Amino acid sequence: MINRGKYSVLGVEISAIDYEYGVEAIINAAKARSPLAMTALAVHGVMTGFSDPVHRRRLNAFDLVTPDGQPVRWALNWIHGIKLPDRVYGPTLTLKVLEAAAIEGLPVYFYGSKQETLDLLLEKLQIKFPGLKVVGAEPSKFRRLTPQEKQEVVNRINNSGATITFVGLGCPRQEVWVYEYHNHLSMPLMAVGAAFDFHAGTVSQAPSWMQKRGLEWFYRLIQEPGRLWKRYLLLNPMYLTFTFLQMLSISKQPVLKPTGMEPEESYG
Repeated sequence: MINRGKYSVLGVEISAIDYEYGVEAIINAAKARSPLAMTALAVHGVMTGFSDPVHRRRLNAFDLVTPDGQPVRWALNWIHGIKLPDRVYGPTLTLKVLEAAAIEGLPVYFYGSKQETLDLLLEKLQIKFPGLKVVGAEPSKFRRLTPQEKQEVVNRINNSGATITFVGLGCPRQEVWVYEYHNHLSMPLMAVGAAFDFHAGTVSQAPSWMQKRGLEWFYRLIQEPGRLWKRYLLLNPMYLTFTFLQMLSISKQPVLKPTGMEPEESYG
């Protein structure tokens, strides 16, 4: 049986959970109107935390950090012997939570991406989940928000009646956003990255056989080589190297506590 705790992968605490556990935790928090910070991390997200101690403390303050990429799941299994059977992929978890929210009548909110992407996303989701209650959606401003703008965002989401907010700002901006807002919004905040684009149909997903073999990064690199080449061709070898070194290490890396950190102005 899997011990559904958190385990260090390069100092970032990853939740060893499956989809069923993740959906249940999020839906229960939504029903209880309780704050819950969640993100799904692939290699890029883990390496961002590994290389930035401040951001690592943010990530380690999250309630759920799911192994979004197969290499992150593999690291959990290799280093800690967990035998997690599958990753918990942000776009798939998004659909599973939306399906449960539609069944339970839980209103949802979408924050991030572009207006045209949101329009396409909501159109397709309403077809897929006819009972889904979408009570708000607003695009990113693609800059830091002022304190007044941040409070206005909090007010809009709170006043909408939403019980779950999906955040699609890209890594690491979306994790910064969730970290800063989760104490102001009594609901689960889900940082789900490219899920908005995938489900809107503006970006195609890798074939399932590539996803299962951990080759999704290669598919995305071919799609956007100019933007992603540094992320994958530099970070992936670094990730494998440091993961191997952690495997060889006798002592596990220390758990970092989210203390002594000044919040930044929020991304929007």
